[in-house]
Amino acid sequence: MSGRPVKRSLTLKGHRTSVSLEDEFWQAFREIADQKNMAINALAAEIDVKRDPNIGLASAIRVFVLNWYRA
Repeated sequence: MSGRPVKRSLTLKGHRTSVSLEDEFWQAFREIADQKNMAINALAAEIDVKRDPNIGLASAIRVFVLNWYRA
């Protein structure tokens, strides 16, 4: 387990942004995007528009990954 989050770059709405995610969450996020036949930026954008504005994107991605594997 990596433990420490690593800053990753994404493009949302035509702008570069970054999220800090642990390697395990990033890998799971990529696997989900592959299973859904989506680009990772498209999946991040989908999560971004649905998230509570008081929750950061990295946290929203972690919760999405957790919920995906719980289902």
